[in-house]
Amino acid sequence: MSESASTLTRTWPAPAKLNLFLHITGRRADGYHLLQTVFQLLDVSDGLRFELNSAGTISRAYTLAGINEQQDIILRAARLLQQTGGIRQGVTIDLDKRLPIGGGLGGGSSTAATTLVALNQLWGCHLSLTELAQLGLQLGADVPVFVLGHTAWGEGVGDVLQPLVLPQTWFVVLAPGVSVSTAEIFSDPQLRRDCPAITIRDFRAGLVPLSNVCEPCVRGHYPQVAAALDALSIFSPARLTGTGACVFAAFATEQLARQAWAELAKEWRGFVAQGVNTSPLHTAMMQSVIAGIE
Repeated sequence: MSESASTLTRTWPAPAKLNLFLHITGRRADGYHLLQTVFQLLDVSDGLRFELNSAGTISRAYTLAGINEQQDIILRAARLLQQTGGIRQGVTIDLDKRLPIGGGLGGGSSTAATTLVALNQLWGCHLSLTELAQLGLQLGADVPVFVLGHTAWGEGVGDVLQPLVLPQTWFVVLAPGVSVSTAEIFSDPQLRRDCPAITIRDFRAGLVPLSNVCEPCVRGHYPQVAAALDALSIFSPARLTGTGACVFAAFATEQLARQAWAELAKEWRGFVAQGVNTSPLHTAMMQSVIAGIE
């Protein structure tokens, strides 16, 4: 197999994220919520493969339950980049879906980001990461953090980002098996929208209580999520990520995390993951560049 062919068929990671906390500090005139959060990237990922074609067509070699091709954020990302770059080539995209849909782990946004980053390289678009992040914002507020590829402090609608270097903590993540509607949670009249703004220094020093303001609403609407939070909290304080449905707890060591997971796995779906500061996507890109140089 030639070097170019192997590049086309290798797997590009689309990592998961956790929201270590999620505060809503207000609301814009257009209805979008103003947030403060920390996006913690994880070392677990979906996988994408790209097969280029000269016909200019963009298609998928996978199916996602309830998501047609017009709704598919991966195909939308590919078409957006193709139009922006004036690209004549097309692509067939395959997906190895490992992360739960609607789980608050950023799976859709992450696969869109990986599509932009990978095709930018494979199609030779030569856009910077900043330019790709701006494109990604047209697809969703969480896409830029995955494009830029670093654990980050997030503000605005989640698009104003500042990279953070955090301890590489271990997490147990439970997937309750339900898909939470973000629109339903953000429209809930009980949702708190007046959290006082905090600073990165406050966060690092542990000077303010951190929470996910969506958690009470999600607990009320989705008893499966409430049960998962209660089960995980037996081992370590548990929190919702995003609007859910997945919940997580931090552990000081891999051994402690795996011991807790060994008990929880008897009744729950989920996984153990390590927090990382640099995205597995960017790590893979650097390894590809180094291999090409060598």
